[in-house]
Amino acid sequence: MDKLRGSFERGESVVYEEQAILANLVATQAAAQADSDLLTFVHVDSDGALKEEKRSYADLWRCGSRLAGGLRAEGMGSGDNFALVMQNHAEFVDVMVASSICGTVFVPVDPRTRGDKLAYMLNFPDCRGAVVADYALDSVLAVLDQAPRLEWLWVLSTGGPGELPDCRLQVKWLSDAAAVADPVTEVAVVDPAEPMQMLFTSGTTGDPKAIVASYARFDAVSSIGPLIGLTQQDRLYTGLSLTHANAQLITLGNALKMGLPCVVSRKFTKSRLWDICRQYGCTFFNLLGGMTTAIYSEPPRPDDAENPVRRVLSAGMPASIWDNFAKRFDVEIFEFYGAAEGGMTFNPPGDGPVGSIGKPPPNLEGKIVDDNDNEVGAGEQGEIVFRNIDGSCPVVSYFKNPEASAKKTRDGWLRMGDIGHRDADGWFYFDYRSGGGIRHNGDFVNPGFVEKVVAEHEQVDDVFVYGIEAASGVPGEKDVIAAVVPLEPGQLDVPSLFRHCRAHLESNFVPTYIQVMDEIPKTASEKPQERFCLEHFRQQAQAVHTEQQSQGHKENKS
Repeated sequence: MDKLRGSFERGESVVYEEQAILANLVATQAAAQADSDLLTFVHVDSDGALKEEKRSYADLWRCGSRLAGGLRAEGMGSGDNFALVMQNHAEFVDVMVASSICGTVFVPVDPRTRGDKLAYMLNFPDCRGAVVADYALDSVLAVLDQAPRLEWLWVLSTGGPGELPDCRLQVKWLSDAAAVADPVTEVAVVDPAEPMQMLFTSGTTGDPKAIVASYARFDAVSSIGPLIGLTQQDRLYTGLSLTHANAQLITLGNALKMGLPCVVSRKFTKSRLWDICRQYGCTFFNLLGGMTTAIYSEPPRPDDAENPVRRVLSAGMPASIWDNFAKRFDVEIFEFYGAAEGGMTFNPPGDGPVGSIGKPPPNLEGKIVDDNDNEVGAGEQGEIVFRNIDGSCPVVSYFKNPEASAKKTRDGWLRMGDIGHRDADGWFYFDYRSGGGIRHNGDFVNPGFVEKVVAEHEQVDDVFVYGIEAASGVPGEKDVIAAVVPLEPGQLDVPSLFRHCRAHLESNFVPTYIQVMDEIPKTASEKPQERFCLEHFRQQAQAVHTEQQSQGHKENKS
């Protein structure tokens, strides 16, 4: 704290640089507004009641400095890495602050991760320890042999009975770890360019890459509040996982930076989202991936529009439901596009066309290029790329993967790996992930449009549309798969769903296959994981239906 106070005497630029470091920001605000209404963590209990836990700046500093003492007691110092495996608990942010004080690097891991992938995410980043919620403990213990670098384990108790495991690691309850040593209040990080965390990419097509993300990156994204229309009167909400950059940087980061009250659900709950927003007076929340269609597929309620939310920050709102979503819930849609590595576009309400992901902010230049890096004309598809407005390229550092880092920023442009186009007025559109488009019988199928129609069937709870190599064998062609989760387990009238699709979709958009699943595997950002759906498709033939089969005809599925 003394170092931070002294910075005010050395000039505003130094203050800004120090404030870009999370622990310094929290320490300063803790001194200025100790008991402010800041973070409320909400959990839907087994009886349906909402349970909450709060954190002020002072709480974050107190808890963080105690846990920093625990990290020091484990021998953790600047540059040492550890995993953070839990849902959105208050302790997640406590640990973030503790790590910032110590100069360690935390590695957020979606607690739903299992098996080899979990082992990889613990071992590859050279994690020396892990902070794990009790509901994820068995998964971590199951892969200890594949993570030989782990030395210690802290376990967050969520209230149920339990005992600490007897294993090769030093194991403590998280509450005990905070009490084993004196609090640490001297912040070890001095340069915002130092690594703050490692953010894993989604890994939808292979092993995820670990992005070495700096404090400067966290601070930059945490400063976009005015650009997305946040005001001091807003109260934020998110149900996205804090293991994902969107919730952590955009929602949490901007709340911390602007001092805005923020409500965080332990996990995404589409059925209670609006109830939570009403109870806490939330005016702004963000959506990603499959969340949009999942929320839209909920049965309409008479009070859908009776909520305090004024604006929804969306990344991937299907154009087919855009206006209907806005009218049904009486909200503005602010569409944006971006990735953890960088690159961003904004489409504020009323500015750009429905369906557009927007235009780059003033500090970025974006364009659409072909395979030879030539910029394409309006309406032509190509890869979306960005660079800074001064001509420099955003820095991307993948841990232990300089080749991938160089490829991502080849020739001074940040390569998004996404295919899109621009209209004559310069508005950007996302078309598909490179290699992930669906062309069926010569038509390019818009998955969002199909998902909207399927989601409107009364028996459907969730849906994800993807493609598989066409049984016809035509090069570049794919058959359409609609992975569907029934509203009531085991209760899906497949023939009725096919008839519904026929009635509302053009013929080439009608799913070739209806794949019935208990749940759709998703990343921390609620992005459906196609490869796992595909594995289920190939292994669970009894859960896959064709239109002919649904009508009582037998057909061999290729």
